[in-house]
Amino acid sequence: MNFTIAYKPLLLLFLLLGVWMFFKYRRGIPGLSFSLTHRLSQFFGYSSLIGRIPLILRTAALALLIFAAARPQLYNISRDTNSPGVDIMLCLDTSGTMQALDFKIAGERVTRLAAVKHVVTDFIKKREHDRIGLVVFGTEAFTQSPLTMDKGLLLSFIDRLEIGMAGDSTAIGSAIAIGGKRLKDLDAKSKILILLTDGRSNAGNITPEQAADAVQNFGVKIYTIGVGGRGPAPFAVKGLFGTTMVKQEVDLDEETLIKIAEIGKGRYFQAGNSEELSGIYDIIDKAEKREIKVKEFFHYKELYLYFLIPAIFLLILEIIAGTVLRVIP
Repeated sequence: MNFTIAYKPLLLLFLLLGVWMFFKYRRGIPGLSFSLTHRLSQFFGYSSLIGRIPLILRTAALALLIFAAARPQLYNISRDTNSPGVDIMLCLDTSGTMQALDFKIAGERVTRLAAVKHVVTDFIKKREHDRIGLVVFGTEAFTQSPLTMDKGLLLSFIDRLEIGMAGDSTAIGSAIAIGGKRLKDLDAKSKILILLTDGRSNAGNITPEQAADAVQNFGVKIYTIGVGGRGPAPFAVKGLFGTTMVKQEVDLDEETLIKIAEIGKGRYFQAGNSEELSGIYDIIDKAEKREIKVKEFFHYKELYLYFLIPAIFLLILEIIAGTVLRVIP
């Protein structure tokens, strides 16, 4: 539930109320005129605070009346989406080579997987009306999250991704096959598979080309992303004298990734740093937008009675207090 004020300009009356109270306070406490009243005051006099009770009650009542007139409300919003979004399966490589330290976030050197998690998180947050699923692959490939609209749940899965969680090899064909199977029987007008890897397929029982051909027959478009710069990549290696940086070759098979994208009628991208990787997901995000017609329904609960009733009660008390209390200077 959210809180709002329907007639916000009425709140300006609080300024007039403040000015009115200031002058009433400056005028002092009303009283009766009588000769030699200093002798009577010891019997009938009231303290300054007690004498101002009617003013305090009236001010509080007026404040509540102003707030009631401004119509405080609680509301919630329900949305009716008339057009389906895009169904997207993310296939992310978590093999051992994803620990290469050739990416940076905010100037700090991070692993490839950490950079991918950072960029994919932003991508997911932008796809508010789409169902997105997650396949993780290494030596094996498995569904980490089925297609879901629950972005919070999906982001928690992304956050828990670890290098080597599916093995240290690279089963690209298995990842495509499992992602395509998740999209196969859906009636969505647009089905997308985004495969990200930094290696060469060297595991699994199906080749990447075979998997791509089968998946494309289900009406799934395939985007492929090759991660890492060309040439040796730095890795952190622990030894007897601490951690040292060692350059190692990473076998990124761009030729196969290009073929997969061609078969899947998508596009291949190569990302050598965090900025390029983020830009790639922005390109895909813009390319795979569908017009979403969303109707919003606002449901209001009026709260003015919670202020009006106490205001009436305070006005009655003020009348009673003004009758009972008589300040004699």
